Amino acid sequence: MEFTAGGRLRVRLTPADVGKRVSVRQLTGGGAGTEKFTDTVGVLTSWDKGVLLITRRTGESVRVPESALVAGKVVPAAPARRRGPATDFEELARVGARAWQPVESEPLGEWRLRASAGFTRRANSVLPLGDPGAPLDEALERVRRWYGERGLPAYIQVATGAEGTQEGLYAELERRGWRTETTTEVRIGALAAIGDLSAEAAGDSGDAGDATAPRVRLDRSLGTATAPGTAAGTATKAHAAAATGWLQRYQRSGVPGPHVLHVLASGPSVWFASVPGPAEVPAAIGRCVVDGRWAGFMAVEVDPARRRQGLATAVMAALARRALEEGASAAWLQVESDNTGARALYDAMGFAVHHRYHYFRSP
Repeated sequence: MEFTAGGRLRVRLTPADVGKRVSVRQLTGGGAGTEKFTDTVGVLTSWDKGVLLITRRTGESVRVPESALVAGKVVPAAPARRRGPATDFEELARVGARAWQPVESEPLGEWRLRASAGFTRRANSVLPLGDPGAPLDEALERVRRWYGERGLPAYIQVATGAEGTQEGLYAELERRGWRTETTTEVRIGALAAIGDLSAEAAGDSGDAGDATAPRVRLDRSLGTATAPGTAAGTATKAHAAAATGWLQRYQRSGVPGPHVLHVLASGPSVWFASVPGPAEVPAAIGRCVVDGRWAGFMAVEVDPARRRQGLATAVMAALARRALEEGASAAWLQVESDNTGARALYDAMGFAVHHRYHYFRSP
């Protein structure tokens, strides 16, 4: 990181640079020879009362006292990513929203209030794409009231780490006492590479007599929740049993009421995958939503007793091949930052982090 000009460190920042991506160096330490330089890169989200607030790609907020600042400058936006399809934050955010639609929603300016009786934060949080059409404090009060009327906590989904994300809103919510509860990575990758993963393991080729190769079943609906393009009332008994088993394997639903089925069935073109288990509950499941060039992977769950047997890969490969048949070419998924096992799996599949989002809860 280069700050020098003619051999001297220089501060080339002013409060007018708030909102820009910056690189700063500060002097830290307690004196008596213990001082050291610390560098920070991120979005300058505020400069108030002698303190700079910089929000890093991860969402971490760093406070830099103006008195400790020894160098600083505005830096270009992060370079284009070398891995994965070309896209921007807003495209991914809208694709993700269409793949997980709430039971009810209401606009607040360019924000979207979403509620689904508490089933997942995604379906029970504000998606803030743009201006709420009112001063922030007024908008936040409306958010709290709307969710309070439904007996739900008020959450706002805030993204960081890519061009056009919401570091400014992140800092404003933090300043008002809102707190993050979870952080999720949004990852992207090439769909064909996932479809090519172990066709034999996915049960689509290889020795038909190999009883160890998992067989992946694909369905368009779950019970009474019918995906687009599927005629209502056509489910067979076998299909109904498969749907019941899928929901039993899914770990986030509890008792799957109509609101759960509504959210799971939502999206332009929805597919459910399952690998049969020894009983009616599948050994592994997954969900994929095809939306134009994008295929989104969700709800990938594996029986703890069957992990590290390639079942998650088999499920995703089968879903990817179906999405390719529908014309998709790019893949996306979301994984919580503390889920190290899933992150390692997606690393191996070639998924790269595009940005992150954080759920802020009202104080």
